[in-house]
Amino acid sequence: MTTGKTTTKLDGDRMSAICQGIRRAILEGALFPGDRLPEDALGESFGVSRTIARHALGQLAAEGLVDLRRNRIAMVAAPTPADARDIFDIRVGLEQQVVKHLVGQLTATQIRQLKDIVQQEHDARDGPEGASIRLATEFHIKLAEMTGRPILVRYVTEICYRAGLSLSSLGRPHSSECAISEHLLLIDTIAKGPADKAAQMMADHLEAVAARALLGGEGTRTRDLVSILAPYT
Repeated sequence: MTTGKTTTKLDGDRMSAICQGIRRAILEGALFPGDRLPEDALGESFGVSRTIARHALGQLAAEGLVDLRRNRIAMVAAPTPADARDIFDIRVGLEQQVVKHLVGQLTATQIRQLKDIVQQEHDARDGPEGASIRLATEFHIKLAEMTGRPILVRYVTEICYRAGLSLSSLGRPHSSECAISEHLLLIDTIAKGPADKAAQMMADHLEAVAARALLGGEGTRTRDLVSILAPYT
């Protein structure tokens, strides 16, 4: 017999799975800004109720990836180039705080975890642009998580997701090799210090990402949501 506590946990796990799937689809460019996200289609894609799908959309809206409109219409958020510039300006300050907390504190295990993500970036460099954006986002979120500071983790995670959406929707194709080499240098500098050098390196890295990739652009396509989300369920 399923208890109320077990049911609540299962619903939470299902909601997390939907969030993860939609998040990846957005960051990898499978879903575009302005794409509608109907609760019934999401429920069909992930095999859950509309209520769970609605809660997942609420979580993604809190992360800045989804806009919730009247009459329960949810759409992939559509950042403007000005939004993207603001996002990266805020991101620099937040991630410099991350670096200052981590300089000289990284354990061997943490360094290995970060380098594992960079290796995944390297392996994905010849694949879809979206995969590189997602992995780069995961690298920066992992750094924040290593600080063990919940408020900092929360805000860095949100700003990184918003930046990833901006890059996937407004960015121009570019080589990921620069980002990969910069991530390796960041790991080394954060591990050894000094703090001011590591903080400046983070700022320079994020500015370089914005300069390499951000470009105004618009485009809309009509596609079948269930088919788009199939690889992410």
